[in-house]
Amino acid sequence: METIHPLVYIGMLLLLSYAGGKTANYFKAPRVTGYLVIGVLLSPSLLGLFHESLVKKELTLITDIALSIIAFSIGGSLSLIKLKRLGKHIFWITFTQAFGAFISTTLMLSLFFYLTHSLGAIQSSFRTLYFPMAFVIGAISAATAPAAIMAIVHEYRAKGPFTTILLGVIALDDALTILFAAFAFSMAQIFVNQEAVRFTSLLLSPMFSILLSLFIGGALGICLRKLIGFVLRKEAILGVIAGAIFLAGGLAISLKASPLLANMMLGFVVVNFVKHHEDLFAVVESIEEPIFGMFFTLAGAHMDFKVMQTAGLIALVIVLGRFSGKLLGSRFGAQISGAPEAVKKYLGMALLPKAGVTVGLVLAAGEVFGDTYLSEIMVNAVLGSIIINELMSPFFVRFSLRRAGEA
Repeated sequence: METIHPLVYIGMLLLLSYAGGKTANYFKAPRVTGYLVIGVLLSPSLLGLFHESLVKKELTLITDIALSIIAFSIGGSLSLIKLKRLGKHIFWITFTQAFGAFISTTLMLSLFFYLTHSLGAIQSSFRTLYFPMAFVIGAISAATAPAAIMAIVHEYRAKGPFTTILLGVIALDDALTILFAAFAFSMAQIFVNQEAVRFTSLLLSPMFSILLSLFIGGALGICLRKLIGFVLRKEAILGVIAGAIFLAGGLAISLKASPLLANMMLGFVVVNFVKHHEDLFAVVESIEEPIFGMFFTLAGAHMDFKVMQTAGLIALVIVLGRFSGKLLGSRFGAQISGAPEAVKKYLGMALLPKAGVTVGLVLAAGEVFGDTYLSEIMVNAVLGSIIINELMSPFFVRFSLRRAGEA
């Protein structure tokens, strides 16, 4: 099977991901769930149609392309005009619930690793491997999947202050998570590489990475603003915007910065400072579906059932840590900002769904730990927690909308 040209597998990814998405829709589930399930079926640990080298090496460019597009779209949702309208409730709650999930998940995982201090074949230092992994997973756990929440809000025609705040929080949440992740990845590399942990290295290294990423995206955004006026044919817009997205991601990866943060900044500059930016985002949206289908199917293929025997318990700890962090964090933010009582009580339950950005970030995080058993455990644990969340979260979102009296 390993002699087959990678284009054969790309063709299979496109066709099978479409079939998985349609099947998921038939069962009233999100398409992302169908993509992941198809990927799990094709994985080396189940049917073995996609071999390990293909999943982890030969097709990783698909992951880089999809992540760049996801980050660009997130940046595009940060319109300054919309942000001004959101109000203090949304800004406070977005930060406190994301930070709460980050800290709570990190602490619970750190305690779990410290008490067990053994993961299968790995026997290593808590400081150089287990804590960095807990820190990275904690940062990733701040993300919330907007698609699942939007689907339920539309299904129940929910309207009111609770729904408005909920939609505002999910609009900002993934952008904040990418910032957390960029910081966590840089921090984790310091610990994994066993560098001397000094205050300057802890602070300056992540800050430099974040600033470099923002500079790459901002500079390319400004260049795009000047260039787009010369693109007269709509058919040519796709080539120009795709070129800018891939260039931002590629430069960031080459300079050891964050491709996600670079493209988020690019999207932010485009939506706020480029004329007729709607055309640019429209052409990107026209190619998103097949790329996301391949990406999530490939992500599902990372699932290894042998590793899941070890990672399963970690997945449960992630779910518990994230749930408690979102719940307490959103309540704290609502209390500080003087939000309505229903928001204090029920908003945290509506923020449980996670999928796209979480999958992308955990695959990117795998590079921090290299091609190791620990990296496989991390990826499988996070994928396992996503599947658990996909099964549970729709009921919590529906419950919170009903208790808020807006469904």
